[in-house]
Amino acid sequence: MRDIYRSLLTTLAVLLTLWLILGFWPLSVGSRIALSLLVILVCGVMLWREHRISQPRGPALIDRPDESLPPEDFQGAVILVCGDNSALFAESAQHIETRQSWYLRVNDAEQLPLLTRHLSQVRPALVSQLSVLLAVLPERHTSDVDFTRTFRGWQRAVVQSRAASGRFLPFWIVVWLSPPPACADAEPIWFSTASQRAELRVHQPGQGNLSLTDWIRETPAGGQFSRLSQGLWLDSGLAWMNCAVNSLLSGSPAERHVLKPCMQGLCMVPVAGLAGNLWQQHITTVTALPPEVTENTGPLPLPEALLPALPRRRGISRRMLFWRNAGLLAGIFLLLAMLASYFNNQRLVRNVSDHLALYYHLEGHPAEPKLRAQQRLRADSALLDEWQRRGEPVRYRLGLYQGMHLVSVVEGAVNDWAPPLPSPSSPLPVTKTMVQEPKNIRLDSMSLFDSGQSTLKAGSTKMLVHSLLDIKAKPGWLIVVSGHTDNTGNPKLNQTLSLKRAEAVRDWMRDTGDVPESCFAVQGYGESRPIVTNDTPEGRALNRRVEISLVAQANACQIPGKPSASSQDDDAS
Repeated sequence: MRDIYRSLLTTLAVLLTLWLILGFWPLSVGSRIALSLLVILVCGVMLWREHRISQPRGPALIDRPDESLPPEDFQGAVILVCGDNSALFAESAQHIETRQSWYLRVNDAEQLPLLTRHLSQVRPALVSQLSVLLAVLPERHTSDVDFTRTFRGWQRAVVQSRAASGRFLPFWIVVWLSPPPACADAEPIWFSTASQRAELRVHQPGQGNLSLTDWIRETPAGGQFSRLSQGLWLDSGLAWMNCAVNSLLSGSPAERHVLKPCMQGLCMVPVAGLAGNLWQQHITTVTALPPEVTENTGPLPLPEALLPALPRRRGISRRMLFWRNAGLLAGIFLLLAMLASYFNNQRLVRNVSDHLALYYHLEGHPAEPKLRAQQRLRADSALLDEWQRRGEPVRYRLGLYQGMHLVSVVEGAVNDWAPPLPSPSSPLPVTKTMVQEPKNIRLDSMSLFDSGQSTLKAGSTKMLVHSLLDIKAKPGWLIVVSGHTDNTGNPKLNQTLSLKRAEAVRDWMRDTGDVPESCFAVQGYGESRPIVTNDTPEGRALNRRVEISLVAQANACQIPGKPSASSQDDDAS
């Protein structure tokens, strides 16, 4: 379960990628299938590798049960205790939990980078709360050479732990020393400094955090001798730390940065030591009087008083990390989807603009090329109209759709030209032909449609049947249906409304009389052709109309299987 969030992120990334490929990017069907299969294959490989990585990392950490690790929601400091840590833990204890921190015992230098890597994998939220504590007990060492060799080994382990965790881990050193004989029964006193140049701070139960000057100034009555002894002992302890510890904190520039302690501490508390230890040797060189070895005592106090001075940040749990990465993936997906939608809309505008440019470039002589261009625009108009009614595809959405601005332009271009009448091969004698031109039929739009609508009202069928008795489909005649509005409202919307009302009347005539589509021509003029002034309500009512007329045009309204007839012969008397 530790890698479930990583697998979920991988699956989410794959799903969003497939959505981009299949729903947004303008690709061919073959390209979409190939890319989708490639993404699925890569996803399978990544999930397999994550499963392999989730297996145990080596035998060095098998004896580290998960119960000894802090929970992922732990808010305190997580401290890896190295060096002379046996005096801080019980014999078999692997960790100590307090109110402020969680101490993890590191048995040897080789385990430090392994434990750091293990924590970064199973408790990634706690990495920012990690620090490395090097415990130093000079009374547990008798040889300077052995102490230096051990210290160097822990130095290398600290440098390797940074590479294992992927970030800089705070490194601090604490020395435990037995107090002077005159203060053997006193409470443990903690001294700390953030750097060698910073002022020492004193941490004593009941007195809080004081500077060394204030601590000396607040000496209780009768305690001058005890305080003097502690001060001299402190100077000796600091001198030994500079000589035996700080002098070893060297290496390459990168290592010096890693090994630079963020804090150093010293605790005066009885420590069970060995005869002839390093602290006895140091005091002997100064006073020629070695201190007595303290008898065996219990575990040494933990440096709880020094924790507020540690640099630490609150970590991010795996759940929070998952949601943060999921939000990042969603943001990237939205950005790429908007980019793809922008390209799709630009492609749509460019294609329709090319069709319009070609249509207007052709003059209509001959008529066939321009007629083909007009049919292409009709197809564009039908597609845009369908998208306007039902909604555009998802690849054009995200607030970037440009097709609505093209509808009126395309419809206006389609309706502003009709194929010209061909010149007769030989003029017909006027005396032999009498042409009867049908009269225009004018219908009141408000009797057929509701205000602002283009759908025929219920009950308008009777009016249409009565008015259109004389309008019949004949070869050589084109039924022209034109819509008109008054000047109220937006001119573009009025033009669109007039066209749609004319189309509605055309559709009714076509479906009712089984008239072929080729017999009709539909035009929408909007408010451009009023028959009376729009200054009065009566005038505006007259201008809101649908006009139907027959126009002579060769090859119009041809019935399959019959030869074309001249429009003049149809109504000749």
